[in-house]
Amino acid sequence: MDERRAVRISKYLARHLRHRPDRIGLVLDREGWAEVGALLAAAARDGFPVTRAELDHVVASDGKGRYALDGNRIRAVQGHSVPVDLNLPVTPPPELLYHGTTGRFVAAIGREGLRPMGRHAVHLSPDRETARRVGARRGVPVVLVVRAGRMAADGHEFRVTSNGVWLTASVPPRYLR
Repeated sequence: MDERRAVRISKYLARHLRHRPDRIGLVLDREGWAEVGALLAAAARDGFPVTRAELDHVVASDGKGRYALDGNRIRAVQGHSVPVDLNLPVTPPPELLYHGTTGRFVAAIGREGLRPMGRHAVHLSPDRETARRVGARRGVPVVLVVRAGRMAADGHEFRVTSNGVWLTASVPPRYLR
C-alpha cells in the first residue's frame, strides 16, 4: 500500500475511533470497540472507502501501535476524547516516566501540572526519546521527567496501554522536573 494512503487511513481511524465516531454514525461500545464491518460501511458512506485488507495493513504496520484488532472488532488503544473505559488494570509504574511538550507550555505546566486537556488521561512515555519525539510534533521539544514511583507511593494510579503509553489522571507540579 502507498505510504500516503496508509497515513490517511490511520488519521481517519484516529479521528473516528478516538474523537468523532458519531460524525460517521459509528457506535463504540463502552470499552471503545467498534465492529469492523460497521466501520468499513460507515467510512464508505462517508466517501472514504477502506478495504479490510487496507485496514489490516494499517493496524499491523502502525509503528506506534495505535489500534487493536480483536477478531471483527477494532479500537484505538488510547487518546480518546469520547467516553470509553479501556478496562486497563492499575499497574505500578517505573520510578521515572517522561512527557514531551514544547517550551511555550512549560510555564503553565510548572504552575498547573500535567492535565489531560480534552483526553481521558495524561499520556506519559517510558523513555526520553519517545517523549522527545512527542514534543517535537509541535516544535522544539522539551522533555519533562515525571517522578511516577513517588506519585504511585502517594496514591496516584497508573495504567499502561498495549503500546506502552502510561496513563494517569494528572501530574501535579511537585512530581515534575
